Amino acid sequence: MSNKDLMPLLEAVLFAMGEPIEIERLCVALELDEIVVRDVLEKLQKKYEDDSFGICLLRLENKYQICTKKQYADKIRAVIEVKKNAPLSQAAFEVLAIIAYNQPVTKAFVESIRGVDCSAVISNLCNKSLIEEKGRLDLPGRPLIYGTTPEFLRCFCISSLDELPELPDTAEFKTPEEEKNEAENVKKSETE
Repeated sequence: MSNKDLMPLLEAVLFAMGEPIEIERLCVALELDEIVVRDVLEKLQKKYEDDSFGICLLRLENKYQICTKKQYADKIRAVIEVKKNAPLSQAAFEVLAIIAYNQPVTKAFVESIRGVDCSAVISNLCNKSLIEEKGRLDLPGRPLIYGTTPEFLRCFCISSLDELPELPDTAEFKTPEEEKNEAENVKKSETE
């Protein structure tokens, strides 16, 4: 593989990692020589020194990581805070309630109740520190399980999950079909 092809590959891998990665791990995974990888990483580091880039390549001992440049830290923090403090959507409240009352749960469990993909909502709730990964189930695929956090308790002004309100009895609720039948019966009785 040429250095021309290797640079975008390393850039993509480092971006996808989002955290420092050892050069040895890169070399083993990509089946490349360490001297070649180190040389390309140094060129990538120099490329990012140009003011037309908002990112840089950090070297942390034997690890590398793509990061934003220091001069943009305040603006990045401001954008993250705006997103973090945005109000929860109805979908987020639903997912949060499912997790709070049934934890620990998998994403598949939440999706089976809601009937739609919940990946983005779960990711958003994790970013807001309202839920977190609590481990993995000992099942094929080892799915992640989620539960609420101390931040969840603080935001909802409760000291423990025991203080969550009781769920209403499902017998109190009518299906849309039952409501329709009841409305029709009321109409019939009014006309008689």
